[in-house]
Amino acid sequence: ARMVQGIFDDRNPETVGRWAYPDTGRWDPERNTREFVAAMPEWRRHGLLAFTLCLQGGSPQGYSREQPWHNSAIEADGSLRPDYLARLDRILERADALGMAVILSIFYFGQDERLSDEAAVIRAVDAAVDWVLDHGYRNVLIEVNNECDVRYDHSILQPHRVHELIVRVRQRTRNGRRLLAGTSYGGGALPGENVVRASDFLLLHGNGVDDPARIAAMVRACRRIPGWHSMPILFNEDDHFDFDRPRNNMTAAIGEYASWGYFDPGVSNYRDGFQCPPVNWGLSTDRKRAFFRQVREITGETGGDRRTTDDR
Repeated sequence: ARMVQGIFDDRNPETVGRWAYPDTGRWDPERNTREFVAAMPEWRRHGLLAFTLCLQGGSPQGYSREQPWHNSAIEADGSLRPDYLARLDRILERADALGMAVILSIFYFGQDERLSDEAAVIRAVDAAVDWVLDHGYRNVLIEVNNECDVRYDHSILQPHRVHELIVRVRQRTRNGRRLLAGTSYGGGALPGENVVRASDFLLLHGNGVDDPARIAAMVRACRRIPGWHSMPILFNEDDHFDFDRPRNNMTAAIGEYASWGYFDPGVSNYRDGFQCPPVNWGLSTDRKRAFFRQVREITGETGGDRRTTDDR
């Protein structure tokens, strides 16, 4: 599932009021993360195995052309903010205890322009990877950026060069251990040969793909791209639902042995969706419950404490 706002904040005083909680009248990033962590066991009990977080979040309006808010764990020089990392650590720790993987995305196209130059982008990649490795997490996969083929300012985050950063992530090690890495593309797009050759896994998006047969075809097409090697294929964002139908985008992906990721943007009403703050991270709507019900039917899971990381 796409849960990218787990460490969200907004440093723009002109927009932060948009995300106020209805009961307090103000935005609270610490409350957001506390409630995220509190909801995670219920996700896991339904069989959810992984979710996507992002150091620069996603659009808090679900879909946006202009993005004036300032939500970034990354400073202009590429250094990382301790307040964001503290919130991230709490989520990764709980995910580890629950036996869940986290797809950690570094850059989002609505915020990458906040980095001053390419050197800062590279510095941020190194810092993020080193932080994960130094903390001993073994349940984290790196998504260099969300939808590399959309409006990124820095060329190294664009499709023709993003493989350079994937390779860079894979080359950083601690005690012989490295992180698995890849990147994603916009809805309906297939990865380029350069990304396929460099990646440990492929990330697809199903936004705009209304026919489940097209979802299945995308998976098969990936396995025919030059440079293909045996690796997982995951849809980690898809805003299609239809969970009451026998054939939907989720079942189509799973039928081709690819994972599928639920993207429910909702609206900023503390009830609907999982992306527009203030987010209710619980199973608070019929749509959320329908998704998790289908996950549970497919997996038969009841969850539990399944720590994977070495004691630190």
